[in-house]
Amino acid sequence: MIRKLQKKSLVEQVYSQIEDMIKNGTWQIGDRLPVEADLMEQFGVSRNTLREAIRALAHVGLLEVKQGDGTFVLTTSELNAVLQKRIQGAAVLEILEVRHALDREAVSLACLRRTEEDLIEMEKFRDQCFQFTKESNLEGFVEADWQLHQAITAASYNPLLIDMYAHLFEEIQMSITSTTEMNDSSAAGHNDLILAIRNQDAASAVHCVDLYISHFKQIILPKKGE
Repeated sequence: MIRKLQKKSLVEQVYSQIEDMIKNGTWQIGDRLPVEADLMEQFGVSRNTLREAIRALAHVGLLEVKQGDGTFVLTTSELNAVLQKRIQGAAVLEILEVRHALDREAVSLACLRRTEEDLIEMEKFRDQCFQFTKESNLEGFVEADWQLHQAITAASYNPLLIDMYAHLFEEIQMSITSTTEMNDSSAAGHNDLILAIRNQDAASAVHCVDLYISHFKQIILPKKGE
């Protein structure tokens, strides 16, 4: 339900309400917003106020205004919009280095804060990785791997890290699909990582991260003499 707004900071209030409605799924990615007249009536604001708020939302990348066609939702958060733009121009090695830093912090915090429920969630996606490896299903393996790392990051119980990882890693995972190898060693690496988190052994968990990031780098970096 759209709330009538107070007269103070109207543009900011309209901005916040539209942003909230995108985040809670009222308007989803790809949806076209109601026409200008309807939004003006629902928010109780002038055309100029509404346009200024929409212009600000388009500037940060949440909305896209198509002349003659309407205003559309591009993404679900400012953070996601900014990261998507930045990552599009980044090299795979840069992305891996950022992933390395985030993964190290995520597993360290997970070792301190994980619950039994968190471990069960991690093990579920680890088992899926094993199953997709047996089936030689790369798409399924990549998705299960992504879900596993999200579960580990969720166990950090750091809301900002979780948000950054969710929005950044979605792009990272797409960028490094070509570096993913489905084999027994990669599946065993998942097992070692979860075991370290279960044992609250941060040093071993970080070592697991270092190993798989190093492996990815070896795949993407040109060999000497080439």
